[in-house]
Amino acid sequence: MKKNKQTIVLLLSLLFIFAMLSFTFKEQAIFWYLYAFTLLVGIAISLIFGKFEDQLPTWQYLIYGTGYGTIAYGLVKLGYILLPYIDSSATKDINKFLATYGPSNIGHYLMLIFIIVVGEEMFWRGFIQQGLKRFTTPLYAVFITAILFSLSLAISGFMPGALAAIFTGLLWGALYEWKKSLPLVIVSHIVFVVLLFLVLPIT
Repeated sequence: MKKNKQTIVLLLSLLFIFAMLSFTFKEQAIFWYLYAFTLLVGIAISLIFGKFEDQLPTWQYLIYGTGYGTIAYGLVKLGYILLPYIDSSATKDINKFLATYGPSNIGHYLMLIFIIVVGEEMFWRGFIQQGLKRFTTPLYAVFITAILFSLSLAISGFMPGALAAIFTGLLWGALYEWKKSLPLVIVSHIVFVVLLFLVLPIT
C-alpha cells in the first residue's frame, strides 16, 4: 500500500511539473514568476514526500561543489563551441532562447539562484531520482532522471538546452549518488549558473 501511494505521488508530481512547464514556456511575459512558482511547488513536494542526504561537512561540499560546477560549465561551454559544426543554426537558436527566457534583471538572478536551482535539485535529484530507486538500480535512476530533467526543457523546443540538461543531469545525479550530499549538488548547480550567466557567459 505504501509503495502504491509513493508511486502515485511520483507520477502526479511529474504530471504537475510537465503540465506547468508546458504552460509556463508559452507565457513569456510572466515566465520567470511561473517558473519560480512551479519549482516552489516542487520544493514543497520534495520536503513533504522526499528524504534528502547530506553526508559531507560544509567545507567539503563547498569545495567539491565549486569544482564540479566549474566542470559542468566547461562541458556546456565545449558543447557550445562544437555544436555549430554539427548544426549550423544551433548558435542562433541558443541566442534566441536566451534573449527570450534568459535572466535580465536582479530579480531574475535571485529567483534563479535561490528558488529555481534549489528547486530543480531538490525535486529532480532529491525526490524523483530517489523515488525511482525503489523500482530500479541507482544507475538507471540517474539516467532516467536526467532524461526527465532534459524533457522539462525540451517542452520549450530548446533542443540544445535539453541536450545540455542530459549531460548536467547525469553529472549531478551521479554526484549525488556518489557523495550522498544534496547541498553539494545544489552548490555545484549554483556555481554552474553563476559562471554561465554572470561570470563567463557563453554568448
